[in-house]
Amino acid sequence: MAEHEHEHVRVAVVGSGFGGLGAAVRLRREGITDFVVLERAGSVGGTWRDNSYPGCACDVPSHLYSFSFAPNPDWPRAFSGQEHIRAYLERVADVFGLRPHLRFDSEVKLMTWDAERLRWDIETASGRLTADLVVSATGPLSDPKIPEIPGLDSFPGKVFHSARWDHDYDLRGKRVAMVGTGASAIQIVPAIQPQVGRLTLFQRTPPWVMPRMDRAISGVERWLHRKLPFTAQARRGLLWGIRELQVQAFTKRPDELGLVEQLAKRNMARAIKDPALRAKLTPDYRIGCKRILLSSDYYPALARPNVDVVASGLAEVRGSTLVAADGSEAEVDAIVFGTGFHVTDMPIAERVVGAEGRTLAEVWKGGMEALRGASAAGFPNWMTIIGPNTGLGNSSMILMIESQLNYLADYIRQLDVLGGRVALDARPSAVHAWNRRVQERMKRTVWNTGGCTSWYLDASGRNTTIWPGTTAEFRRATRRVDLLEYEVLRPPARKAGEGAAGAGERSGESAAGAGERSGESAAGAGERSGGRAAEASAEAAR
Repeated sequence: MAEHEHEHVRVAVVGSGFGGLGAAVRLRREGITDFVVLERAGSVGGTWRDNSYPGCACDVPSHLYSFSFAPNPDWPRAFSGQEHIRAYLERVADVFGLRPHLRFDSEVKLMTWDAERLRWDIETASGRLTADLVVSATGPLSDPKIPEIPGLDSFPGKVFHSARWDHDYDLRGKRVAMVGTGASAIQIVPAIQPQVGRLTLFQRTPPWVMPRMDRAISGVERWLHRKLPFTAQARRGLLWGIRELQVQAFTKRPDELGLVEQLAKRNMARAIKDPALRAKLTPDYRIGCKRILLSSDYYPALARPNVDVVASGLAEVRGSTLVAADGSEAEVDAIVFGTGFHVTDMPIAERVVGAEGRTLAEVWKGGMEALRGASAAGFPNWMTIIGPNTGLGNSSMILMIESQLNYLADYIRQLDVLGGRVALDARPSAVHAWNRRVQERMKRTVWNTGGCTSWYLDASGRNTTIWPGTTAEFRRATRRVDLLEYEVLRPPARKAGEGAAGAGERSGESAAGAGERSGESAAGAGERSGGRAAEASAEAAR
C-alpha cells in the first residue's frame, strides 16, 4: 500500500512553484496546517526548476519578482538568473516551515469530485487521498510543447525542449538548430553561440527586443536593504509603479507604443549592420502584441559568422536535414525546441473531473474561463492559481499570484462562516458575466489589435491568457469572495429509513440560506441571488 493511501486533508495544493508555495504560506498564515503540496518532481521550484537551459534568467526585476511577504535583500543582480530564483524558492520552503507538507514524486493522475461527500478524490503517483478543497497551482508554463514536424521521429541526432535541457549532451563544435524565437530562445542563442560549430535559427516570427538593463547589485545596496528594509520596499514600489503606468498604452492606447518601436529598431540597428539580416529580424506587428523581450546580447550573437537566421518556420525533417517552410535546408546534429508550452490547453485540465462527470478540458473546449481567474463553474471547492486571464504582458506575475492568494484566504473564511460540510460552486451566470466583461475590455488591447498571433490566444483566436488591466485593479477584484456569485452546496439530504438516495445529485442551497448564516436576512439575499450575481461579477471586472 502506498505511503499516503486513504489520507484526507482539508486542502490539497498541486504544484510547488511560486503559486503552490505561496498558497502553502498563506494557508499557514490563516492558521491552516492540515494540507499537502503535491509535486510531480523531486524538488520545489516549478518552472524555475524545470528550465535550467544556458542563460536562463527572469525578464522581470528581481525585487519585483519575489513575494512581498518574503523580501530578499541579497539578490545578486537586477535581473536574477534561474539558479538564484530557484534558491530563493528553496529558502521560502525552509523559512516558512513548508517541508513537512511537501509530497514529492506525487504527480496528480486524476481528481474527481465526490458530490455525496463534498470532497475531491485524488489519485497521485504516490497513492490516493481526499481533500475538501483543491488549489491547482500547476502554472501555464509547466508542460512543454513540441510541434508535430513530419520526419522528426527519424532524426538521428539529439532533440530536446528548452524546458527539458539535456546537460549531458555536449554542444561544443556541433551543428545546432534553434527552433523558435521566444523568451527562452533569445537567452539560449547568445549563451550557446560561442560554443557551437554552427547555429541555425528557425524564426517563424521575429520578436521585438529591447535592451536588458541588467547589472550586479552592489554590496552596499544589499547591505542597505538588509539594515533598512524600507529601502527594498521603496525599490519594489518604484518598479511596480512604473509598470502600472505603462498599462494604459497596452490596454487602451496601443498607438502610443510607436515610439517604443522606434527605440527597439535603434537597438537592433546598433548590433545588426547587414540590411538583409535587419529586414529578417524586423517584426511587422505592433510592439507589445507579443511579449516584449529583453536582451542585450541576442542581436550581437545573430550577427556572428557562425549563425544563420532562417526567416521561416521548420516544416520537415529529412534525416539530418531540416527543411524550412520557405524551402531552406540545414544539416544539423541537434535540435533545440524553444516552442513554448501548453498554455490555453493545460494538460492538468484533462485530469480534473467535476460535478457533472465532465473533465475541465471538456468544459473549457470552447475556451478557458473562470470567475476572477480562480473558480470554474461545475468544479466546487476547486481553485486555480494563474488561471484564465490572469497573465501579464509587462509586469510581475507574483503580484497576480498574491492577489489570488487573498481570494483563496477569503474563500476559506467564507466556508468557515457557512459552517459544517459545505462547498462553493461558481454560478455559470457569474462566470460568464465576468468573462464577458474581460473579453470586452480585451478588444482594444495591443494583444488583440496588434496584428500578431501569440501564445496568449487559444485555438479560436480568443485571448484567454492576459489580464486587460492593472495589477491594482485585479487586487481590488479579488479582495473578497462574493457569495452571490456562488452556489452553496451541502450533502444530499437523506430521509429516515432511506439510504443515500439522490447521493449523486448536487445539493444546491440558495443564496438566501448563505445570507442567513453570514448575518444577512434571507429575504434580502434571495432578492439578489441569481441574476444580480451576474451584475455583481461584471461590475467587479470593470
